[in-house]
Amino acid sequence: MAYASHIINHSKKLRNVPNFLRHEHSILVRWFSNGTQPSIGKRDDIRKIHRRHCNVPSERETVTRSATNGTMSKFGVQKRNPIAGLAFNQGLSSSQVYMRRGFSSNSGLPPHQEIGMPSLSPTMTEGNIARWLKKEGDKVAPGEVLCEVETDKATVEMESMEDGYLAKIIHGDGSKEIKVGEVIAVTVEEEGDIAKFKDYKPSASDADTASGSSAPATPKKEVVEEPVSSPEPKTSKPTVATPAEDRVFSSPLARKLAEEQKVPLSSIKGTGPNGTIVKADIEEYLASRGKEVSAAAPSAKAGTPAALDYTDIPHSQIRKITASRLLFSKQTIPHYYLTVDTCVDKLMDLRSQLNSLQEASGGKRISVNDLVIKAAALALRKVPQCNSSWTDDYIRQYRNININVAVQTDNGLFVPVIKDTDKKGLSRIGEEVKQLAQKAKENSLKPEDYEGGTFTVSNLGGPFGIKQFCAIINPPQAGILAVGSAEKRVVPGSGPEQFEFASFMSVTLSCDHRVIDGAIGAEWLKAFKGYIENPESMLL
Repeated sequence: MAYASHIINHSKKLRNVPNFLRHEHSILVRWFSNGTQPSIGKRDDIRKIHRRHCNVPSERETVTRSATNGTMSKFGVQKRNPIAGLAFNQGLSSSQVYMRRGFSSNSGLPPHQEIGMPSLSPTMTEGNIARWLKKEGDKVAPGEVLCEVETDKATVEMESMEDGYLAKIIHGDGSKEIKVGEVIAVTVEEEGDIAKFKDYKPSASDADTASGSSAPATPKKEVVEEPVSSPEPKTSKPTVATPAEDRVFSSPLARKLAEEQKVPLSSIKGTGPNGTIVKADIEEYLASRGKEVSAAAPSAKAGTPAALDYTDIPHSQIRKITASRLLFSKQTIPHYYLTVDTCVDKLMDLRSQLNSLQEASGGKRISVNDLVIKAAALALRKVPQCNSSWTDDYIRQYRNININVAVQTDNGLFVPVIKDTDKKGLSRIGEEVKQLAQKAKENSLKPEDYEGGTFTVSNLGGPFGIKQFCAIINPPQAGILAVGSAEKRVVPGSGPEQFEFASFMSVTLSCDHRVIDGAIGAEWLKAFKGYIENPESMLL
């Protein structure tokens, strides 16, 4: 079988494990050592025993839980979960949980399981512990929430999937910047084993192994034997006699005063016999220097800037992630910008009619931003090249049109996603935008609420009155639409010397030039403008 050699070669690693595992392993070795093909019945037994040997002492495993089929993968091989693990909100599409099961060993520690900081989003490299809902010594059961983990986008509940006891909390409430895979807690199966983990500390190498990183091997330095060179003979340099003209003559009292005041005698001209420096010369020098210092002091004080009063605000997790992603976008994505003015008079009239119907039926009002989101989705359907992303090997063009909507909160910038926007009605889009915006302000977004977007809309016009701006692309997307405010302008009328008033809204499309050529971006803006200026076409 495929893992026969693995079983035989693995026999040397079975130390400090339960006797039943050692016995079963010896059975596997005996079956495979003679090279014979086991029968079908024995093959089933082998598979059962081999599953129990998947967790070898000191071996770290990364488990990817899929919410759709309830399976777990170990080192990329899909299989039913043979061991207990952890689950995070059942709505998650995919998350990585880092665990390490330890067997009883000579160190006196009973069987236990280390729980690592999970990876709950593609961009997450570290997380924070918001709070623990269980304390040390508490019994945990499947489905019970252990703690709340603050990710780069939201706060997510971490649940237990097995019975046991929380023996040790490594990182308590409010712990910051915990690397993905770093051990945060330890659970045991028996209540009597809790006390044995009172002073437990995970080794530093465990966190590195969990996160998939290993320290690079230190290269051996080649020792090169250099020939020993004979020391150069020391030669005494002749001492140059100081001329008499360079000597400074001073009286004993003047020298003493100069030493006390740290005055260099070479900078003073003596007035005594034969140019000898006397006490009066030192005093005169000190007096003149004091006047220079007192005259320079006011000017220096006047030129000194006043001390600044400030407050240092610590970075939040969302702020750090947003900063790193935006910096990455501007440094690696070749942005270019296309701006167009759209007349929104017909759009405003249609919105008034729809809101009258909504109020009559008890529905919620439709905003201009809801209409903009719908128009952007339909334009992406018409120009699918803009609904794409760049990779090193190909351009990926998405069949789903999922629009991210930028939402500013006190905690930072969030971009929740409206899935299949082109297939939803205006009232449905408006309801989802309001619900997701409220969840963003409450910091309760789940990963499925902001992952999977293919295009982004950012509106600073309606809420803030910004006329026009250029937005930064949200990677790995290839475009983002910046929406400005609407303003009335004077436009030529139908007859000579006739003028009319019309409302225009400026929009700017930021494009990734690797994916969207200038003509393609212009074609998308033309389609978008068509839907805005003829909004009835969005209802067809």
